Amino acid sequence: MFIRTVVATGLQDPYEIVWGPGGQLWVTEKSGLRVTRVDPVSGARSTALDLSGTAFHARGGQDGLLGLAFHPSGRYAYVSYTYQTTVPDPVTGETRRLTIARYTVDRTTYTLIDPRTLLAGLPSSSDHQSARLRFGPDGKLYYTIGDQGANQFAYACRPNQAQRLPTAAEVEAGDWSAYQGKTLRINVDGSIPSSNPVVNGVRSHVYTYGHRNPQGMDFGAHGLLYEAEQGPKTDDEINVVQRGNNYGWPYVAGRRDDKAYVYGDWSQSAPTPCTDLTYDDATLPSTVPQQKETDWKGRSVAPISTIGTTVDNGYDFRDPACADGGRFFICYPTVAPSSLSYYRGGIDGWGRSLVVTSLKDGSVYKLGLTANGKRIVNIDRMWTSQNRYRDTAFSPDGRTIYVATDSAGLVRGADGAPTTELTEPGSILAFRAVR
Repeated sequence: MFIRTVVATGLQDPYEIVWGPGGQLWVTEKSGLRVTRVDPVSGARSTALDLSGTAFHARGGQDGLLGLAFHPSGRYAYVSYTYQTTVPDPVTGETRRLTIARYTVDRTTYTLIDPRTLLAGLPSSSDHQSARLRFGPDGKLYYTIGDQGANQFAYACRPNQAQRLPTAAEVEAGDWSAYQGKTLRINVDGSIPSSNPVVNGVRSHVYTYGHRNPQGMDFGAHGLLYEAEQGPKTDDEINVVQRGNNYGWPYVAGRRDDKAYVYGDWSQSAPTPCTDLTYDDATLPSTVPQQKETDWKGRSVAPISTIGTTVDNGYDFRDPACADGGRFFICYPTVAPSSLSYYRGGIDGWGRSLVVTSLKDGSVYKLGLTANGKRIVNIDRMWTSQNRYRDTAFSPDGRTIYVATDSAGLVRGADGAPTTELTEPGSILAFRAVR
């Protein structure tokens, strides 16, 4: 049984929520472009870092002030955010980039000072940023970058580069454009670890590749690194991420089962060029090359779960409940996992669990793991409300789970139809176990 309270409201798109120095919740505000400290009891707020003159957020975009992780010593905070440049990407024309910066934690004021850029010029856009930061038990910094929304909607004509690996020349030049759809492993000074995998003959920051939108990442027992990834119209994924592995996207969504997914490469449309087409998420034009999952002969690693989001061929993605305004994507059989945290204990029956938030159905999922952590044995859906749940943090005793909510966006309402009426937008909720 849990007691539910509202800790804080009025935050501007809280993205990452971390229990941090001073016994407070540290929150990145994606559109507010600041790191805010929140007292977990009173809800009182103070600004730890204001990046309003440095970071960039496009209205309604997935860019902005994103990931946050503290060094195990507590001396430093690592922050990821989007910024604008004057140099367009030669392929996409994009002028946004992501950066990872280190700040010193001022133990008197509990503000973040003395910025030092670790890695700049990372690919960015207004879609599929991911940008989760975690410290590993090996002392390295791990980071997720999504595929930037390439090959869909506004970016339909951009080639998806989740399978493209950096060349030696690109690494030497500090050109990180191939880092889309990857997880990275980084030294704390931003350099490439000598123990990183050599993939396609090149050692870079790339740890794994073939990812779509890896919005959640955390280390669990046995040193396993878990990742939650949003699928296209089906097949959200929970992965165990291991060095050098390929996770299949965009050739494979979920498992390689040829169920309700084919890869259509809009950028290669011929003879009609992509720029002359109107993107449709439901129908592939005959000019767009397409292939089944089993047509691709590369090697990839399957997820340990798709959280019940795999459906058979013939599934009708045009749910009448979402017909108003053509917002069918809200009714797709996915949950849109937005974060993943490994639960280490404190509540009876919760040991060895992954806690995953959902944007689309306003729920938190508890995924029970086997003793070796390599298989999911049960899935419990909890705390359903008309909110877009973004991230979680745990109190030191593990008995309170804090949940951040988006400030705006679509969610499935009680009647199953899409709604923008959120119950507690831009808030931090607390769920305290009482027995």
